[in-house]
Amino acid sequence: MIVARDVVKSFGDNLVLDQVSLTLEKGEVVAVIGPSGSGKSTFLRCLIHLETIDRGSIDIAGNSLARQHIDGSSEYPPEPEIRRICGRMGMVFQSFNLFPHMTVLQNIIEAPLTVKKVPRDVIIPKAEALLGKVGLLAKRDNYPTRLSGGQKQRVAIARALAMEPDIMLFDEPTSALDPELTGEVLRTMRQLAEERMTMLVVTHEMGFAREAAHRVIFMDQGRIVEQGPAAQFFHAPQHERSRAFLGQML
Repeated sequence: MIVARDVVKSFGDNLVLDQVSLTLEKGEVVAVIGPSGSGKSTFLRCLIHLETIDRGSIDIAGNSLARQHIDGSSEYPPEPEIRRICGRMGMVFQSFNLFPHMTVLQNIIEAPLTVKKVPRDVIIPKAEALLGKVGLLAKRDNYPTRLSGGQKQRVAIARALAMEPDIMLFDEPTSALDPELTGEVLRTMRQLAEERMTMLVVTHEMGFAREAAHRVIFMDQGRIVEQGPAAQFFHAPQHERSRAFLGQML
């Protein structure tokens, strides 16, 4: 579903991604872990075209989002094609980014109505089903200010799912939550994993990575240092840097 090859991204003189390559198969859950500043979030933002890459290539579900030119630079297709390709993905951010002037239900139906032109009588039952899925149907008419942080993040997940993506990207979705609210969001993500949703998850939640991910990727200083099956990675990490990181986190 995702094939990234030798992705390079710099901000000025700061090399953030240094030849990062990754594949994500249909139905696979991959957790990306590593210290802050290792390039994890930037990599996700490049995959969904919130940032452009300098070199390398990115394919999404068999479509070329970024292709490496003969001179080594990366080139992108026209904007309508970029939107079509990126429409295959949904993304959940650290901050919830809900519209404060809209109810929970309105937040979920807004993008399908305006972007995909889904009729209101079609999307509302789907949105209500998604709210039931994340345990928030009773909050359908509430405004975001009346929700806890965990509830807001679950609404954000439902909103992303309303666009019917083939791939879900999560950028540290629990980092802004109090510890007691983290569990409800992780339960929703585990449910998606059990339903075979293709997921790429940047996270500091080692329990989720160990239990729900098929594969773990460890990044440091803009590079993938180690990757492998989750059970193997947590039981016997091969790289000294991976062992040091896990020693601090577990």
